[in-house]
Order: sequence, then C-alpha cells, then structure tokens
Amino acid sequence: MISNATQRTIFRWIHLIFSIPILGYIYSPFDKLPGYARPTRYVFFPVMVLTGLWMWKGHLVRRLFSKGSAQPDAAENP
Repeated sequence: MISNATQRTIFRWIHLIFSIPILGYIYSPFDKLPGYARPTRYVFFPVMVLTGLWMWKGHLVRRLFSKGSAQPDAAENP
C-alpha cells in the first residue's frame, strides 16, 4: 500500500488538474460552451468532487471499512 501522505498528494494533484478545465468552461466565450459541456459535466466535475470528498472525509470511509471487517459479528458469538 502507499502511505497516506503519498495518497493525499496524488489526490490533490488530480483534484487540481481536473479543476482547470472547469475554470476554462466558466470563463470561456459563450459560443464555445457546447463543446465543453459534456466532458465538464460527466468527467471533470465528478472526478473533482470525488477526489475532494475523499481528501475531506476519506479517513471516515477507510475507518468504516476497516472496522466492519475487523469486528466479529455479535450474532455469531452470543
């Protein structure tokens, strides 16, 4: 596995790189918007949101999955 610092750096760079086309979409001339709309809506924005959420609350997701697999089920041991 990779360290948390390396993972955070990778996600940070992905987040920054995928935000550049969104800024281009916002500040582009109005007649060029239809060409940017589909990739921005279905690729750049979702990747940016997911990486941002992972950097923000990823520790809770990792803890949720690690606790779920580490704890024995209460129904098995009465």
